Amino acid sequence: MTDFLDSFLDDYFAECEEHLTTVRRGLLALESSVGQPRPDAAVTEELFRAFHSVKGIAGMVEHREVELLAHHMEAYLRAVREAEVRLTTPGVDALIDATRALDDALAARRNGEPAADIADVVAQLQQVAGAEETPQADAATARAIESADQWECVFTPSAELIARGVNVDTIRARLRSCGEIVSAAPVVSAGGSISFRFVLSGSPDGAERESWVADGVICAKLDEVTAAPPQTVGLERRGDRSTAAHLVRVDLARLDDLMRMIGDLVIRRARLADTIARVEENVPPQAWRAIQENMAALERQLRDLREGVMRTRLVPVGEIFRRIPFVVRDLARETGKRVTVDISGQATEIDKFLVERMLDPVLHIVRNAVSHGIETVEERIAAGKPPEGTIRLTAAAAGEIVTLQIADDGHGIDVDRVIARARVAGFAVPSHVDESVLLDLISLPGFSTREHSDRVSGRGFGMAVVRTTVQELGGSMRLASTRGRGTEFTFELPLTLAIADALIARVGGHLFAVPQSAVREVIEVDPASIRTVETGEIIHYRSAPLVVIRLSDVLAVPVAAQARLHAFVVGSGTAAVGLIADRIVGQREIVVRSTSDPLIRVPGIAGATDLGDGRAVLILDVAALARAARPAVLRARESA
Repeated sequence: MTDFLDSFLDDYFAECEEHLTTVRRGLLALESSVGQPRPDAAVTEELFRAFHSVKGIAGMVEHREVELLAHHMEAYLRAVREAEVRLTTPGVDALIDATRALDDALAARRNGEPAADIADVVAQLQQVAGAEETPQADAATARAIESADQWECVFTPSAELIARGVNVDTIRARLRSCGEIVSAAPVVSAGGSISFRFVLSGSPDGAERESWVADGVICAKLDEVTAAPPQTVGLERRGDRSTAAHLVRVDLARLDDLMRMIGDLVIRRARLADTIARVEENVPPQAWRAIQENMAALERQLRDLREGVMRTRLVPVGEIFRRIPFVVRDLARETGKRVTVDISGQATEIDKFLVERMLDPVLHIVRNAVSHGIETVEERIAAGKPPEGTIRLTAAAAGEIVTLQIADDGHGIDVDRVIARARVAGFAVPSHVDESVLLDLISLPGFSTREHSDRVSGRGFGMAVVRTTVQELGGSMRLASTRGRGTEFTFELPLTLAIADALIARVGGHLFAVPQSAVREVIEVDPASIRTVETGEIIHYRSAPLVVIRLSDVLAVPVAAQARLHAFVVGSGTAAVGLIADRIVGQREIVVRSTSDPLIRVPGIAGATDLGDGRAVLILDVAALARAARPAVLRARESA
């Protein structure tokens, strides 16, 4: 691979992923046309263009496995479109298997791994297309394509040629008779006229090429073409040219650098505000008002800048959801179940980094829903349910929080079985098991209700990884399950991680930052209202007891007696906990500096920040503190 081709690989992978998104959506829609005399023309055409585009760009970067797969997928769809073969379920299955193989081949190329064997998938596609070639012959063809000369053939149509019956289809058929068309794309010349550029792998003889000149076709060997190709008109893309012209791909690392620089500006502004506050008494009132106005304007503009850069990092959560119907179809077919997917809110936007980290947890929950939750057709009918199960995925945003919900209408979690398995495995089980405790149990490393593993379900490490991932992202996770009616998982995640609004709390002589997104409510507490029970302390809150944990005890910070205290309410329902601080100092915008070094990481501490006076302030992971105190909380609640 030359340096010239290497420079295009990032764009190549991104372009292929866009086309594969179209393919996944189209294949699910195409399946409804199985058995019909003619499948949906719009869907078929969209898939055909996607495969054709993938084949073309794969040929440009010499990715032969992808080029060959896309070629056979295109050939099968052409046969379906032209009614040479009828669309069948095995045909759709072959396209789905080939799409998965395309994913694997792209991943192998991206990671520098050996190319995957695609012979079986190619043979499957040839079988459904009624092709007579064998995989061995096809492999030989691929080798011939790879070793053949590459020609650039440009066809420029004209009114005279069209009158003679010479058009782009005529030229395409002529080129196919001489070799393999690697790519084809319309181009616009400097004068605005449109031509068609073909890359041909073959050996057209000289006399033949000369005869083509009269029909508007000029050919030259590709390695002899020194001029840059004309601008390609992206007809295969959705939307018009003006829309495409305003789209720019930006490396996420560059946006990370921008957020880091904005974070430095936030810290510098805080230090400036701290310095100005110290000189207030030496500044005349009129000058002080001007300084305050300028500081307020600077703060607004900096926040606008932060939000603007943050918006450039946001992508639709549909990037996670779009794979789900494809995965569910595959798993349902393997397990013999009937499952539909209902998706809403896929336009909700979330940070690209969070999308990448949450893809595997969401896929794992969905796989569990198919394997553990949704019943077989016979079981559902016996229970008076529709034979088809439903998995519902919902996304919504409120302020700085994005909520993802994954629900199924299966048989729900068997609490008794979970408790029994936990005790057999040697895990401690409290006397009262609510949904928060149930989530704790199924998220324990090594826990599983399955006796044997299969491709859908692993060996009990999945839920532990899901919960750990959500916690590392500063989010929270809830479970709701009703026996016989289904299970719902809810994830609450911050919109972004780099800069956050935080509440500044004082505990003893120390300040701590608490991300506002992690706190449900802040309440004032009268120390005299705190009642001690056998294993903890509780207060009366919204007509129910609320277990409280003193941050001074958790953090081992000495404190003096206070007339009034403040508490952060974390969690909901029976999992709610009040974390008591001496008082809330205020609200600030903070730059999150996470602690990734395992040697200095401390449970309950998410990172550190600078409030402007040059001193590091620790950021509390209040969700982790609440979880660590949960056994004591449960005992205190039982005592209450």
